[in-house]
Amino acid sequence: MTQWIGDTFTSDVGWTHLERLVDIGNRMAGSPGEREAMEVTRDALDAVGARDAHVDPFDIQGWERGDSTIVAHNTEQECIALPRSPAGQATGELVDLGYGLPEDFDRDLSGKVVVVSSTVPDHFDRFIHRREKYYYAVQSNAAGFIFANHVPGQLPPTGSVGTAEAPIGDIPAVGVSKEVGARLTRRFDGEEVTIDVTCETPTASSGNVHAELGPDTDDEVLVTSHLDAHDIAEGAMDNGAGTAMVVEVARALAAREDELETRVRFVCFGAEEVGLVGSEHEAERLGADRANVKAIVNNDGVVAGRTLKLHTHGFEELEATAKAVSDRFDHDISTIPEQLPHSDHWPFVAHGVPAFMVGSERKGRGRGWGHTHADTIEKLESRTLREQAILLTELTVELARSDREIPHADPDDIAAALEAEDQAKGMKVTGDWPF
Repeated sequence: MTQWIGDTFTSDVGWTHLERLVDIGNRMAGSPGEREAMEVTRDALDAVGARDAHVDPFDIQGWERGDSTIVAHNTEQECIALPRSPAGQATGELVDLGYGLPEDFDRDLSGKVVVVSSTVPDHFDRFIHRREKYYYAVQSNAAGFIFANHVPGQLPPTGSVGTAEAPIGDIPAVGVSKEVGARLTRRFDGEEVTIDVTCETPTASSGNVHAELGPDTDDEVLVTSHLDAHDIAEGAMDNGAGTAMVVEVARALAAREDELETRVRFVCFGAEEVGLVGSEHEAERLGADRANVKAIVNNDGVVAGRTLKLHTHGFEELEATAKAVSDRFDHDISTIPEQLPHSDHWPFVAHGVPAFMVGSERKGRGRGWGHTHADTIEKLESRTLREQAILLTELTVELARSDREIPHADPDDIAAALEAEDQAKGMKVTGDWPF
């Protein structure tokens, strides 16, 4: 029992894979770097003993960054385009919408260039995703969209706009640092500004990496992550660490393969950052066989803090499994029952498949260093990766037990939960409502 724990706590396999990923550089969906990440992850899973490691390719709408500017009173302010922004220019009166809450858009914004914060007030009961704010701006006939970071440090944020059906957005969109956002609203609120975005949108390809361990059962447990990262940073936390975790857990499970009572399949998705494209592809590929997915352990945001944080999406048996592992190791694991429709577990949860969204507890609200130039490896610790790999390995073995029954949900109940949590309106605005 304890040998695998010691081996995991001294293993450098996961951390070495994280270093490989961040050293690739640009892993934007559809880029040569993303393809390299697929190949090295496939090879890493094969090297730790997982079988049938391969890449399942698929086509996507690519997006390649050019130069972008904001000009106000003949001054140029630093910005970066948000992926899937259309190329083009927007000129209009600058309007500061503060946090960009739904009610902040209840005014005449025709022809305006709006600025919104990347956060929400502490008293607000839910976090509002960037894309929700963007589509409120589109619905209000704004001419341009400026997304201002709430984290100091001259860090303009990135993050995609657009939808799966219409990958390129409707109006030019850029991200600016907290400092530039404050300067714009202080000096130019009510004045004319111009956003200019240049980009290319070639046809491109992405892919999902697959491998497996355990018996050849019809039922399976999926251990997942996403391979891609935004082009402006190493993508260490988001989501190199998640893919490194999949590799480390696969290494540990290979040593415990005789304990697995259900097949465990590892899937590292491509093109998550541009709309969960890889996981949508896999959910559609499975079709009716989604009923055979017993549970999903999706790693996105692990290692950023020492305590694991698991969204359980209302699945009581997932909550019980996490508690059993927490009690067994006398180690805190935070669980949250609410829905979280913003990572690769979601195309499965929307069909009623039980899934953990695995992140970690961090200070502050929002992404922190994520989606900025500052998402770099030195902010993470190998100790944390190893500790969390021990817990997630045990969690996966528990889920794979033949006597661990985890009922699927009725999709109508998932929809009702989203309505009750006040998330449905925003998903309908962004085109992400799947019901």
